[in-house]
Amino acid sequence: MTITLDGSSLTIEKIAAIARFNEKVELDPDALVRIKVCRAMLEEKLANKEIMYGTNTGIGEFSETMLNDEQVKEFQKYLIYNHAAGIGDPAPIEHVRAALAGRINVHAHGNSGCRPEITLTMIEMLNKGVTPVVCTKGSVGASGDLAPMAQAALLLMGEGEAFYNGERLPGHEAMRRAGIEIPGLQARDGLAAINGSNLLTAMSALHVYDMERFIKQAEIAAAMTIEALLGNMKPYNTKLHELRGFKGAVASAQNIMKVIEGSDLTTGRMKTKVQDAYSMRSTPQVIGAARDAIAYARLQVEIELNGVGDNPIFIPEDKLTLTGANFQGTPVALPMDMAGAAITMVCVLSERRLNRLTNPALSQGLPDFLAHEPGFYSGLMLSQYTADHLIVEQRILSTPASIQSIPAAADQEDFVSMGMNTALKNGQILDNAYGVLGIEFMAAAQALDFREFTPGKGSLKAREVIRRHVEHLEVDRPLYPDHNAMKALVKSGEILEEVEKIVGNLK
Repeated sequence: MTITLDGSSLTIEKIAAIARFNEKVELDPDALVRIKVCRAMLEEKLANKEIMYGTNTGIGEFSETMLNDEQVKEFQKYLIYNHAAGIGDPAPIEHVRAALAGRINVHAHGNSGCRPEITLTMIEMLNKGVTPVVCTKGSVGASGDLAPMAQAALLLMGEGEAFYNGERLPGHEAMRRAGIEIPGLQARDGLAAINGSNLLTAMSALHVYDMERFIKQAEIAAAMTIEALLGNMKPYNTKLHELRGFKGAVASAQNIMKVIEGSDLTTGRMKTKVQDAYSMRSTPQVIGAARDAIAYARLQVEIELNGVGDNPIFIPEDKLTLTGANFQGTPVALPMDMAGAAITMVCVLSERRLNRLTNPALSQGLPDFLAHEPGFYSGLMLSQYTADHLIVEQRILSTPASIQSIPAAADQEDFVSMGMNTALKNGQILDNAYGVLGIEFMAAAQALDFREFTPGKGSLKAREVIRRHVEHLEVDRPLYPDHNAMKALVKSGEILEEVEKIVGNLK
């Protein structure tokens, strides 16, 4: 189904559909009218010699420099040239596609002043699979993601590079093969293409999408481990969490109980401890707190996706030009720093449960390190080492980037969000998280294999899925293939999808 970009209804799910699944996009007809009205106003102001930042003035520290008519025509080209100053490997195609969709949605408000040809060309690029080659690093997340967005904007002049049909091509060649006419840049067009935090927001949208799926899998893994450790079920009664009032904890407890439904542990006939360790009984509170943090991040990201992130901003109905800082990435960077730390926190909890599965002093009678002949075999002893390595790296990456501002542009840009650093490190945090949770899943499945009771329906299904990818550890073998297989399995979301078929959708 084609997704209509109208400036106000873009969701994280739609971003994922466009970026990952190549859903077609279209510009809302009313949005096209708004863009044309705004452009007419800008051209009238240009004709009247009204001063407009980045249109007939320089930018940044040069904002007081006035441009003559001839310079206005050429300025946008050089603006794009000098801002295309990133470094590093190309950003993933899905990140750049999502950023283009976000930029189109900004234009759809009719407050950016660019020609409609600019916006419509971006639409064509998405629909025909032309993705600009954009360096991963170089944005400070204020005045927007200038370096990467400028690299993308080179294609609007038939320059730069692009991915097309699996090839990396010169920009003009990619556009030619796709049958996209090159619009060129006129007054304001270049700045309107780049002056927002669109790449870091796009990456954050995809990260939120993945974080939410990860959290549900963390609850499935927790349920399996709690069962394997003969956990007391009282801490997962939703009444307990409703009395405190945190929505995330209520949802987490409900999900855990859904997965455990049908387990012998829920009947009260099996002997359990009066009170389990924190890493077990506080799981709903901890994962619930992560849920609440990620829910706030989702709210902020979706506001940004549907907001006017630009400078200057033109208001046609009032014949008004406003300069400000709506490109500032902090409203996204700050909650996404918290979201990344929340994922790390959930992984720390996962590792503590893993420790209880493998530690003979804590494992409720399970074989030492889940080995069949402890002492001769070491079982999953070394799997914990790997999880610990990943978590230490996550902790380092969880230092907030949004407080790391370094002034730029002769102190004209003296506070920046560093939101691109947030987005990049959140990608790494998630990548490690898949590994940590994969190892807990593997250990929980191994532990349940030793137990002689009926686990919950969700736990049984999760173990079944795991066994499609990793065999029970009967005798010691190199574990790195298993670790990598489990990491890939968690990233794929297959466990979540299969468990939900059995227990219903998790919250």
